[in-house]
Amino acid sequence: MTATRIPVGGSSAPYDVVVGSGVLGELAGLVGDRAEQVAVIHPATLGALARPVVGALEAAGYTVHALPVPDGEAAKDAAVAADLWARLGRAGFTRSDAVVGVGGGAATDLAGFVAATWLRGVRAVLVPTTLLGMVDAAVGGKTGINTAEGKNLVGAFHPPAGVLCDLATLPSLPTADYIGGLAEVVKAGFIADPVILDLVEDDPEGATRPEGRHTRELIERAVAVKAEVVSADLRESGRREILNYGHTLGHAVERAERYTFRHGYAVAIGMVFAAELARLDGRIGADLVARHRRILTSVGLPTGYAAAAWPGLRDAMRVDKKARGATLRFVVLDGVARPAILSGPAPELLDAAYREVGA
Repeated sequence: MTATRIPVGGSSAPYDVVVGSGVLGELAGLVGDRAEQVAVIHPATLGALARPVVGALEAAGYTVHALPVPDGEAAKDAAVAADLWARLGRAGFTRSDAVVGVGGGAATDLAGFVAATWLRGVRAVLVPTTLLGMVDAAVGGKTGINTAEGKNLVGAFHPPAGVLCDLATLPSLPTADYIGGLAEVVKAGFIADPVILDLVEDDPEGATRPEGRHTRELIERAVAVKAEVVSADLRESGRREILNYGHTLGHAVERAERYTFRHGYAVAIGMVFAAELARLDGRIGADLVARHRRILTSVGLPTGYAAAAWPGLRDAMRVDKKARGATLRFVVLDGVARPAILSGPAPELLDAAYREVGA
């Protein structure tokens, strides 16, 4: 099956997200002919997925440095980034060389951040190998690392030169991780593309599997939603904020769990919370809240969290990137594909919404 190329514009250097199965042959074209050296940053546990990437680049004539990093969120650490800078320095990386990030969202966030900060910015190509990475983390140019105070608080906007989504890597993903990525797919349906919701409802069991009959369309539609939004707003100054649907509470849950909780699971809980906020604010009816719960539950995603955790979550949200000064901001819905901003909701409204989520 031929590759689908989804363009992402809105920057000085537009790029494509290439989606297909067995599309590694597209990689050298994304890296470009100016680079002599390429650093392939990948989780140490994903050597089997990184080796074909290294081989394809070597076959294209590049000098390749495979740079393994810790798995998951442990990679998004200042010490890991500093070690990578040191290794690039020892290899003599110049502004014309390139960084390729292989792995899940944490690996591509880190690789993008290293590329953004080395010599004030070198070319980056991202090869996400997880569903979450393909539909969210690798698209849009947001890079970052974590600190003890929160997730992605240190970062840079650095659009990649290209993103390669090889669907052939997805069957190696643990089922729980694949399902976690579905939260971002469902989010895209609620904020922009209702067909996504219809496809999941048509075959929820198939939606949880890489070989599901709607899988490729779900991924392409979710990527297209993000591509359209970030093309219009690279630096999250306007429309891009809608991509944060479910993330304000979701990030607080992740922080409470010390980043051991899957991002998509936290976002699923956050979406239900945001839907309850919208209902209590008179924006949507109970039927749309119920649809959130029904779709998320049907694919195995959580819709509630510990009731006793609320005071800590409320405090954590106030240091989230989506708060402006002392004002909390939530992406909510006025209907399916009708996102809006709820700024500074009353504490009583937040309390009431969480009571509907607290388990």
